[in-house]
Amino acid sequence: MSRDALEAHLQTGVTNVCRCWAVIRTDGDVLGFTDHDGDLSFDGITFRAETGLTPMAISHTTGLSVDNSEALGALTDSALTEDDIEAGRFDGAEVKSWLVNWQDTQERLLRFRGTIGEIRRTGGAFNAELRGLTEALNQVQGRVYQKLCGAVLGDGQCGFDLTTPGFSYDLTLVAVTDAQVFHVAQDMSSEHWFERGQLKVLTGDAQGLSGLIKHDRFDDDGMRVIELWQPLGADVTAGDTVRVTAGCDRRSETCQNRFSNLLNFRGFPDIPGEDWLMRVPVKAGNNTGGSRR
Repeated sequence: MSRDALEAHLQTGVTNVCRCWAVIRTDGDVLGFTDHDGDLSFDGITFRAETGLTPMAISHTTGLSVDNSEALGALTDSALTEDDIEAGRFDGAEVKSWLVNWQDTQERLLRFRGTIGEIRRTGGAFNAELRGLTEALNQVQGRVYQKLCGAVLGDGQCGFDLTTPGFSYDLTLVAVTDAQVFHVAQDMSSEHWFERGQLKVLTGDAQGLSGLIKHDRFDDDGMRVIELWQPLGADVTAGDTVRVTAGCDRRSETCQNRFSNLLNFRGFPDIPGEDWLMRVPVKAGNNTGGSRR
């Protein structure tokens, strides 16, 4: 890739440039688009011309505000479908934009890199907000001093291996209600084991989608019932396979007794509560200045 060669080409005054966009979804799928009249390829991505994606002007700022950019396009069966957008498959997807010499794609310049924000759909078309890399700098960072753990079960801070037997199961669905309540027949761990955990769809139309588990219980027929906080964005049917992982309420007792992972606990279980801080001195009793517990 030659930036200098592209700049030299632009200096000639007679140019053969176009814009190419790559959308990398969180599930790993990569889609390429270009406003050129023919398909282009580089970096292992084919940038298709017939998809109807139209990028608006990019405005870069020197501060930490979100770069002002949008992408417009038509919904098509082959590239961007309303069902995929509704299911959230493009939420948080990475976006890259190049200025490319279409006669020699080695002459190109990466002009934008960021993620997809809000997506609006109307009249068979979509409008996607693009957020620059500086958006992450606007988010609050640092730890919170609280009794509960600040890590997410299974992440780098937690360190617990969710593939440990008994903490993750692949299940075949017996019945589904509104893509939110799932019935399974397998005999697994005790009731409530998966509450606050995650359910991920492995097969079917909703493959790759996931949700947080609200309830995990047995019904009157002995069937395991797993309910999500929100319905998934695509149809899930009986016979589909899902993966459920155990949940954690982030208490130190749960970290020790359920996961044997107290050394990685990221909370402060002994921090005084607000009721202790608001207590006032008293005249009676043993006032030695020691612990009041």
